[in-house]
Amino acid sequence: MLGTVARGLAVPWGVAFLPDGSALVTERDTGRVLHLTGSGTHWTVRRVGTVAEHSVAGGESGLLGIAVSPSYARNHRVFLYVSTASDNRVVRATLADGRLGTPRPILTGIPLGVHHDGGRLAFGPDGDLYVSTGESGVADLAQDRSSLGGKILRITEDGAPAPGNPWGTPVWSYGHRNIQGLVVDAAGRLWASEFGDREYDELNLIRKGRNYGWPDVQGRSDDGRFQDPAVQWPTEEASPSGLALAGGSFWLAALRGERLWRVPVHGTKVGTPKAYFIGRYGRMRTVVRTPDGNLWVTTSNRDGRGAPSADDDRILLVRP
Repeated sequence: MLGTVARGLAVPWGVAFLPDGSALVTERDTGRVLHLTGSGTHWTVRRVGTVAEHSVAGGESGLLGIAVSPSYARNHRVFLYVSTASDNRVVRATLADGRLGTPRPILTGIPLGVHHDGGRLAFGPDGDLYVSTGESGVADLAQDRSSLGGKILRITEDGAPAPGNPWGTPVWSYGHRNIQGLVVDAAGRLWASEFGDREYDELNLIRKGRNYGWPDVQGRSDDGRFQDPAVQWPTEEASPSGLALAGGSFWLAALRGERLWRVPVHGTKVGTPKAYFIGRYGRMRTVVRTPDGNLWVTTSNRDGRGAPSADDDRILLVRP
């Protein structure tokens, strides 16, 4: 661990870097969007906006993921995943003159729950946006392809189903319980970290149109109807939220497990997982690769389930 980037945050959930190397961070419970400028462990934190419609009811909803348009230098677009009083949705805003503009909904109607709201955003190499959703605690939604819950969605920057989606809808894959980690590798393959239910958490290679099994199975099933995970863990060791790829390995931030997992990867083959920082920093929510190849890891000790220290929540700087 190289040091601390920021202290005193309130459940930092989404992190996205801008082309100039600065970063945007969302806070789940406050609805604030923060702009961090600096380098190494010397960063200045400034609020650039608040998403007023965010709704938190003592659970997992709120202002969640954030992604920056691949064409940001031209359009200054920022995308956010936010819970309202009635649904989860993806909104788009413009960051200009140091302020976040009024968010405009581009995809609405994602099921809302006290738990299992998904929320991670990631752009693919084709410029389309992947969106992870939870089944909002209603398990059967994950197998219902007409529902946006318990899915990975793929949409354009205007919120339309992306060309080439398997059913002509936003749905890209289904049978998911609650995905809070997405990353695209150098070959354009999508990977996701997923919460299980008292049995197994998963790291999955996501394939177009495939069924990942929830609620019928958790972990490996060797059932041809379902896609088996690349890696699985007992839930007490993981509850993986954020997912990053750096230094030839996947890195998963574990909430209940209070650790950072490293999983070596070569192509589609994964190695033996190894855990770091077990219990040292409490609950770990998000992990992202920085422009210089290091990692930022956020703690989530003020989310109602942790034991915060005076410095929490923090963003930690880690060398992969």
